[in-house]
Amino acid sequence: MKKNRFAALVLFSIFVWLGINHFIPNDNFVAKSNNYLDENLDDFELRLKIEVETHNLIRENIKQLNYSSYEDSYQFKKHNSSNSSSVAILIIACNRPSISRCINKLLKYRKSKDDFPIIVSQDCIHERTSQVIKSFGRELIHIHQPDQKEIKVPSKEKKFSGYFKISRHYKWALNQVFNTYNYGTAIIVEDDLDVAPDFYEYFKATLPILQKDETLWCVSAWNDNGKFALIDRNDPKLLYRSDFFPGLGWMLTRKIWIELMHKWPHSYWDDWMRHPDQRKGRSCIRPELSRTKTFGKIGVSNGLFYEKHLKYIYLNELPVDFTKLNLTYLLKDEYDNNFVEMVYRAPLVNVNELKNKQIGHSDPVRIIYYTKNNLKSLMKLFGLMDDFKSGVPRTAYKGIISFTYDNRRVYLTPIKEWQNYDPSWQ
Repeated sequence: MKKNRFAALVLFSIFVWLGINHFIPNDNFVAKSNNYLDENLDDFELRLKIEVETHNLIRENIKQLNYSSYEDSYQFKKHNSSNSSSVAILIIACNRPSISRCINKLLKYRKSKDDFPIIVSQDCIHERTSQVIKSFGRELIHIHQPDQKEIKVPSKEKKFSGYFKISRHYKWALNQVFNTYNYGTAIIVEDDLDVAPDFYEYFKATLPILQKDETLWCVSAWNDNGKFALIDRNDPKLLYRSDFFPGLGWMLTRKIWIELMHKWPHSYWDDWMRHPDQRKGRSCIRPELSRTKTFGKIGVSNGLFYEKHLKYIYLNELPVDFTKLNLTYLLKDEYDNNFVEMVYRAPLVNVNELKNKQIGHSDPVRIIYYTKNNLKSLMKLFGLMDDFKSGVPRTAYKGIISFTYDNRRVYLTPIKEWQNYDPSWQ
């Protein structure tokens, strides 16, 4: 079967090459005069560029077939049964040679190759990035998303075609990790992320909580409001539950993937994850101090939020041995009884009292909000990310947003009788 596919691909590639040579005018570029040369130079450069790119695509596809054959034999030797004790690190890559920065950090802090095997899934035909990935040799597995066809995108969304390709890539890569390599758990990292020294400890310690609590569906290394002035840098061990799916370095199980894969969206996968139909009232674990930080200003989102928020996220520098801590306080019943009750015991203050330092103690305080516009104005005032996804504010749990202001813990809260998020808050 693979030989037939290989032969078909080669024949198809040859026909493409012949077609290009047939339909693109083969002008005589030995000019009889400088004027004639100038008139035809652009056509010559275009024809040359297309031919080079076509040859590269043929070569890459042939290499990919050979590589896939090697990978198939590797996976059945190494992963023919469930690897419940190993957590795959899946790096989503495309055309960033700077992925070396991400990989180097992951290798630097990884203590066990067996516990945390790294799989780099590359989309795009980008030779420089491919060479960078391959330069790490046996430290990782490099796989290549084979479907490079242009995606049919609604005309009004043509400029967002990159989001469609990313969603296609995510689905393929996650299927590889869970259904081909047969891992039970994966941590997804994009190619423009730095990781903290305790990145692996954090995920290793929270995995049992994720597996035990059916009301959780992911663990994220990211705090959307993790800017320097908004966090307690003296408490790097502090973790929360959040109703907002953070992404940017996140862990899920095969069980959740099996639930999602058959309805995976054509685009905007992260916002799709935040929709009530997928979240189903479940939460994620997230840290006070982020264990990832993005360095990728340029990407499909064209730097959306980067200058205003993302580049200011503080990456934890003080390692925490989470595996030696008791994290059962993150289980829903215990968390709701302790954290939520503690929040609503905090004294109510108004913004002016807080801003003007008119509070006669240093304990946590609470500011109540009632409407969407009320909450948005408060978030802007304190420098928080002020957008909603399906009515859920970033980092919120039961409507509660926790951050620090002037080294004091502050909670933005709805009324205590709050029931659920309003999807119209967008």
